Amino acid sequence: MRCPTIDRLMNDPALHRLRQALNDIVRGKPEVVDLALIAALARGHILLEDVPGVGKTTLAQALARGLGCSFKRVQFTSDLLPGDILGVNIFVQQRGVFEFKPGPIFANVVLADEINRTTPKTQSSLLEAMNEGQVSLDDQTRALPQPFIVVATQNPQEYHGTYPLPESQMDRFMVRLRMGYPAASIEKQILQGRGGTTPVSEMAPVLDPEQLLALQRQVDAVRVDELVLDYLLQVVQATRRAPTVLLGASTRGALALQQACRARAFLEGRRFVLPDDVKALARAVLAHRLVMAGEMDPLLRGRDEAERAIGEILEQLPVPV
Repeated sequence: MRCPTIDRLMNDPALHRLRQALNDIVRGKPEVVDLALIAALARGHILLEDVPGVGKTTLAQALARGLGCSFKRVQFTSDLLPGDILGVNIFVQQRGVFEFKPGPIFANVVLADEINRTTPKTQSSLLEAMNEGQVSLDDQTRALPQPFIVVATQNPQEYHGTYPLPESQMDRFMVRLRMGYPAASIEKQILQGRGGTTPVSEMAPVLDPEQLLALQRQVDAVRVDELVLDYLLQVVQATRRAPTVLLGASTRGALALQQACRARAFLEGRRFVLPDDVKALARAVLAHRLVMAGEMDPLLRGRDEAERAIGEILEQLPVPV
């Protein structure tokens, strides 16, 4: 029996307009755009890991604008304190009371720019917000606006003055994406000023927060057949047995992969998850959660090795039919 609500939302032209609008901003990167949309639909956080100047910040701003969400940017530096992100209680002398001044974390989309440039103490202040959608400060817990998405950036090639993200922090990101350099033809158009990227400031909102929340609820209704679920679990569990992997994917990683697969199926107009969804998303969702054997220095996270290990697992495991 078909579900008219989910069918209507999956075929909502606004979702397709948003996809096109993001591709107009971030030219020549449809896979990255789709993965960012998948994370947003799946209530996930995004880690953009690449060299400077390839559009990481632009993608974060465009995503927030297209979703019609409030947006705050935090430039992470070595002297940034948790209070600079979460907010502080300030004593108001005239009234004799403390008043809470919310930090930039109180937004729908928060850009944590160069997140690995701040200390572990400040990095850890994001854990509760990313996992539970709330902030606890001075014995008070405050809910964050919903939807809530953290988009973090970091340059993996620059180690001076950086603090590597611990496994607990990496595990909170649903996907890790790499922008990559644009194709030669796109880069030439940008340099010539013809057919280049549309300025984010000219982008009109396509959705609003309530519409995104409705889409997220419908993603939850996408069916995962037991055979597909077993295949997904086999992939996750195989990361824990792989000889080149010291620390495999967690149960949180398995849940993230399942929800991301639901969102991918929804984005493609399906009410059910296919094994192809698992294969398409395994690297983006699982690779950053793995610690490869022989990685004595946490700065050397072995991204290529982790993705290669997952690729080998996908090749070896039989796909359910």
